[in-house]
Amino acid sequence: MSDPVRSGPDEGTLRVMVVDDHPMWRDAVVRDLEEAGLQVVATAATGQEVLARFPAARPQVVVLDLQIPEPDGVAVAGELVALDPTVRILVLSASGEQEDVLEAVKAGATGYLVKSASSTELVEAVRRVGQGDAVFTPGLAGLVLGEYRRLGEAAHAGGAVPSQEDDRPQLTERETEVLRMVAKGLSYRAIAERLFLSHRTVQNHVQNTLRKLQMHNRVELVRYAIEQGLDDEIDP
Repeated sequence: MSDPVRSGPDEGTLRVMVVDDHPMWRDAVVRDLEEAGLQVVATAATGQEVLARFPAARPQVVVLDLQIPEPDGVAVAGELVALDPTVRILVLSASGEQEDVLEAVKAGATGYLVKSASSTELVEAVRRVGQGDAVFTPGLAGLVLGEYRRLGEAAHAGGAVPSQEDDRPQLTERETEVLRMVAKGLSYRAIAERLFLSHRTVQNHVQNTLRKLQMHNRVELVRYAIEQGLDDEIDP
């Protein structure tokens, strides 16, 4: 799909799909989002319903529970990213287990909240994920970054050092600077404050970097930056 609005949606036009097999919980999430002014365009209770309704609904953010009837949330996340690489997936799960978090992120999720999060935290997470931030329940961000760092170190130890002379387009100095901060887990707002830029300008730099590197989301960027050692070059 190609829709210019989808790369950087405004809060007022953010289209959200809510997926959970518990009707009362699903309805509560929908109510919280709509009361905050977000547009819920579809809901689903099973993996099959998600995949059937997603193409017509065309949400920009999917709030996704992992424990849904087959296919489960991890499988659905992978399918949705394959259907539309621009979609942002925020997992909202009762589980904060390391294995669940890492599997969801590897499948394409760009955010992960446990269900103990408040309504305010949920709404803020949906907005931030919609704008391209990676959002995690406190403690989980370090887990994800640590796993990517471990994978990067393993690749180097095994001799699979990324080539510096491949066909990837060259990033500008500013794009590289922003990428380093993304790899440290800084939000777009924090990056903007550090570099005295607008939030929108930071988003544009990230979108340009994604396009140049032929990547789909911030999670892929973080892994790439860590593999390149860029996360060691600034003080968080």
